[in-house]
Amino acid sequence: MSERPDPEDEFTAHRALLFSIAYEILGSVADAEDVVQDSYLRWRSVSHSSVENARAYLAKIVTRQALGVLRSAVRRREQYVGPWLPEPLVTGAVGHAPDGIDHVLTGEAVTTAMLLVLEALTPTQRAVFVLREVFAFGYPEIAAAVGRSEAAVRQLNRRARDSVHAKRHTAVATPAESLPIAERFLTAAATGDVQGLMDVLAPDVVFLGDGGGLVTTALRPVFGPDKVARLLLGLLAKGARMGELDIRFGTHNGMHSISVLIDGVLDQVTSIEVRGSAVTAVYSVRNPEKLTAVRT
Repeated sequence: MSERPDPEDEFTAHRALLFSIAYEILGSVADAEDVVQDSYLRWRSVSHSSVENARAYLAKIVTRQALGVLRSAVRRREQYVGPWLPEPLVTGAVGHAPDGIDHVLTGEAVTTAMLLVLEALTPTQRAVFVLREVFAFGYPEIAAAVGRSEAAVRQLNRRARDSVHAKRHTAVATPAESLPIAERFLTAAATGDVQGLMDVLAPDVVFLGDGGGLVTTALRPVFGPDKVARLLLGLLAKGARMGELDIRFGTHNGMHSISVLIDGVLDQVTSIEVRGSAVTAVYSVRNPEKLTAVRT
């Protein structure tokens, strides 16, 4: 009979997965980190000899903790000032996230577009969808995680999947696919080139700005190439008047982005969503509470 792995080692081996589950359910880096830490404390108090599958058991702990946080967050988001956007998550090589947070999220699942679609689901639907469609857990494991029957979980996932598919008309381009468009966009933004920006924006492009009522940004979605280009450049120009502007290119939530620092302090992370050959959405997070975990 083989010796059971050390519980500490088991948790460490699954930590990136656990963070990823929590982030997909919550859309918050800080909350996901708190959930993982709390789950670790709960894991330490478990009788590990009775745990047959550490991965499934840990996923259950994290899911239940994340659901509790999400249900409280849903009520707070109803009073949120302006558009709500997920906290930016640096994405790159798995295990080598520049912000020091290891995760396993890749592809469209981590994009802001997908996370916003998931916001329309109930908390339980979201957890079921994430566990099944993103992380491929089995229905018995998911049922244990959310405290529902397998039949109920299958129905929840079917409804969630239908809702998600109805809102996803075309896939978001990968960073590799969108690089030529992103380079033109980012260069135009950095140089103040209005026409250069407009040339890469889709006719129905939308700008969503998240200031959380704490800093200035658009309080409603802004549509159209001209308005979006001028708004974005206006925000950058305002930042330049406030201090020394430092614009850095990166990748957040599987999309090309710019991080804007003013006198060395992170002011915003703005990501672009590319579908086909044009920028279809610009997501600008300026809420300082959502930038504390971001490294540049």
